[in-house]
Formats: sequence, C-alpha cells, structure tokens
Amino acid sequence: MNTTAPILKHLDDFIKNENLNLRKLATLADINAGTLSAIFNRNKVFTVEHLDRLTSVMNLPEGYFYDPYIQEYLSHSTPDWRRIRPFLYRCMELDKLDCIKKINDILMENLMYSPLLFETAEDFFQRGNKEAAALLFESIASSEKHQHSERLAFCQYRLFLIRQGADQEQNYQAAIQFELYVDRLDEIDQLDALRNLANTYRSLRRWDKVHKVAATLNQLAKFQYSLPNCQQKEDQTLYKKPVRPLFFYVAFSKLLFGAVYYEQERYELALQVANESIDLEWVRETDEEAVYWKTQILEWAQANIYLTRLMTGDTAFLSEYVSFIAPKKNEILTGLWNIMTAANRYKMNVNDILDKFEIEIPNLLEQKGNELNSQQNTDNELVGLLCELANYYLSNCKYDKGFQYLVDGLKKSTIINNENSILRFMRLFESYRKFASIESKTEYHNIVQLGG
Repeated sequence: MNTTAPILKHLDDFIKNENLNLRKLATLADINAGTLSAIFNRNKVFTVEHLDRLTSVMNLPEGYFYDPYIQEYLSHSTPDWRRIRPFLYRCMELDKLDCIKKINDILMENLMYSPLLFETAEDFFQRGNKEAAALLFESIASSEKHQHSERLAFCQYRLFLIRQGADQEQNYQAAIQFELYVDRLDEIDQLDALRNLANTYRSLRRWDKVHKVAATLNQLAKFQYSLPNCQQKEDQTLYKKPVRPLFFYVAFSKLLFGAVYYEQERYELALQVANESIDLEWVRETDEEAVYWKTQILEWAQANIYLTRLMTGDTAFLSEYVSFIAPKKNEILTGLWNIMTAANRYKMNVNDILDKFEIEIPNLLEQKGNELNSQQNTDNELVGLLCELANYYLSNCKYDKGFQYLVDGLKKSTIINNENSILRFMRLFESYRKFASIESKTEYHNIVQLGG
C-alpha cells in the first residue's frame, strides 16, 4: 500500500475493494456514521482514536497512518492541544519517536505550548518512557536556553537522569553539563538532584566533585531541616517534600564526606566522620520511613568504621566485618572489594573468606543496581573487586583463577568505558604475561584489539 497517498484515498480504495459503503465502514470501526461522513467531507478532522479504529479494520500495523496524519492534518493548521495530546501519548505507547519529534517541532514554533509539552514530558518520564521524554525535554531546553528559568533547569535534570547508563564517560559529560543548572532548581528538588549528582561522581571516582556537591548538599539540607515548617507536627500536605525524609540528606552528605576522606587515605578523618554518622539523636522523625532510613544510615556508618579500620591495617576487625556483610546481600559486593583491597595491600591470607563467599562471587558478576546502590556504582565496585581478585590470585600463583578474573574484569571495564580500570587490568596482565595460558592470551588480545 502506498503510504504517501492521502489517508482518505486509502479509505476510499478500501471501501471499493471490500464492497463497503461509508455507513458499513463506520459500523465496522465503531465510529458514528455522521462523524465519519463529516471527516470525508473535510468538515471534521480525524482523532487518533478514529485512526486507530480504521487502521484495525483495514488490518494494517498500529500507527500506520500517523506520519501522513501529521503531514495532512497537523502541520498546516493551528495546533489543537485537545487533539494533539492523545496523539502524542499513542506515539509514545507505540514508540514512534519520529512522530513525536515532528509534532514537537510543529508545536515549538509557538512557545505557548512549552508548558504543555513540559507536563507531557514529565508524565512520559514518570511512566518510564525515557526516550520519548528526552525528545521533549531536549526541545524545551533548547528553546529556553537563554532564559534563567526553573523549567530549563528541571529539563536538564531529567536529561541528566535519562542519560545515565553503562558508558562512564557519557555519564561524566551528562553530570558536568547538569551541574551548571542544579542551583536553578527549586530547593527541594535540589536535594535529590544533588544526591543523584554526588552518586554519579562517586561511581566515577571524581572525589573532588563529590566533596563539592556534598558541601552544597550539607548546607542546603541543614537549612531546610531547620525551617519552622519542618518542625511542625500538624498536617504538612501543603508543603513540597523531597523523595526521602529531610534528615536523610543531612546524614547522607556526611557519609559522602567520609567517602572522600577514605579514598584520599585520610583515614583518621574518615573514621571521625563515620563515628559522627552513628549519632542520629538529632533526628526528630519517628515514622516508619524515617526508621527505615535511620537503619540504613547506621548500617552504612558501621560498615565505614569497619572498612576504615581495616584499611589502616587493623585486621582485628576483619572477622567482625565479614559477619556484618554476610547476611546483607547488598553489602557483599562492596564488602568483598574492600576486603580484597586490604588483603593485597597488607599481604593477608583471606582464602577462608573467599571460600565462605565462593557461591556468592559468580552471582556478583550479574548484580544489578538498586535503590541503595546505583547501576553505575555497582559496575564500578564489580570492576574493582575483579581487579583485586585477579591481583590476589596471580600474586599467589593461582594463575587460572587470576587470569579468569582479569579477563572478566577487562571485559566489563570495556563495556562501561572505564579507561582507568582498563589500563589497570592491562598493566596487571603484562606483569604476569609469562604465566598466562594460550587461551588467556587469546581472550586478552581479543578484548584489547576488538574492544570486547
């Protein structure tokens, strides 16, 4: 069928080929006969529901007429939002991004549609259709790029979240672009934006950036927590609330400071912050959600105390740390990475610990991000663990295991585009090349030469 022909021509041909008349077609499509007659006489315009019903009757693919519909009925007339909005949603449902872009281009010729498109983009985002949302957010951001508006900042925030993926360099570029806009957001939105920004920089190990964002988050969260509205006991439904309880952002910013000090090997400061984070007596909230996040913060702080002591060479806490992480599935990856880092640094024998987690380690290779640990951070920790495992086994002459972890880690580093990890695995391989099997050498060279 010729899709460039007018829609009415398609329908007319269908009526003739199927020996129908307009009334019978209307009955088959469950459309009012008078309405369909008015459409054929060009006194009315199709709705997307009409198009979908007629397309179904004609046994054509869903959305078959959407492109010509835009060209024939929308591009040369004054846009009618009541007709366009449901059309956009159907395009989103059918993943017809090209049609969304065409409609968007038509509407953005008049900036009065910008607020309506913004609401639609946000709804697409909340429904999980990130690609469709990104098209609209990008267009709105482009049209308002010379304005110091909160809407522009929110578009950039959503684009930052949408662009987070496996490629760490892409994640970094998205983060530094959004950082320019974060202070234009509503202060409550800033709390979660700064939390997400800090988590991205943390996963990228950009500790100078983490410290900067943590300082801003700490100052803003303390200010918000001190406001009278936050201290009232009565109904607070009129007040905008962040995703998590306000106290969380204060406590989380402290944990970020501790992470920075830890990575800078300023262990005394890191331990001080971890001990301070244990004290949550200042928290006023007592509801179920508050109790949940207080428990999480206390667990994170306790874990930080263990691993900070461990990294100073204090192995007396090792068995306690193992007992601490063992029942917590979400802590095993982080915990093992820290244990193996300490083992390699201080030449510790941790074979018994590796035996304890032997069944868990293969599962970690497939671990996904979650509410408490993003996919970026999970990938980063996994690469770190694989590198430490490879180093541990190779240095202990267990070459088969060592090279297997090395190859797995190099492959994962290539997938997430982590250049520092790639170089680290390559240096490790070259240090032990003479002990590598032909199979390990072949796998290694395939990854290096072909990018995995």
